[in-house]
Amino acid sequence: MKVIDKIAWIHLADRKILGARSKGKDVWYLPGGKREAGETDTETLVREVKEELAVEILADQAALIGVYEAQADGHAEGLIVKMTCYSAPFKGTLKPSSEIEEITWLDSRDSDKISEASRLIFSDLKQRGLLD
Repeated sequence: MKVIDKIAWIHLADRKILGARSKGKDVWYLPGGKREAGETDTETLVREVKEELAVEILADQAALIGVYEAQADGHAEGLIVKMTCYSAPFKGTLKPSSEIEEITWLDSRDSDKISEASRLIFSDLKQRGLLD
């Protein structure tokens, strides 16, 4: 089984979650991305969020939310995306950067706008009472 190893940032506010949309894409996803060789989870988290949203994650305060696996959207059947998700405070002002076209606040009613892996995450956060 092939697995895409991704690290994602879960930023919740007012029972909504921050979502990002890449240029030319319709689907919203959680900020983050693929690990580079030799990187730890938090190193990947810090680098990816800085690239995408121009803020600095406070890595020493990162907390594991969960690990989720699902079919990778837009890929051959059997290619799995494994998303290791963290929450963490940040410094700076959130703004789309690099390949990100826009950011928005999402909740469980937005399941038609997000990836399969994100649907698992949203469902878990709703069950925990963290997301509307």
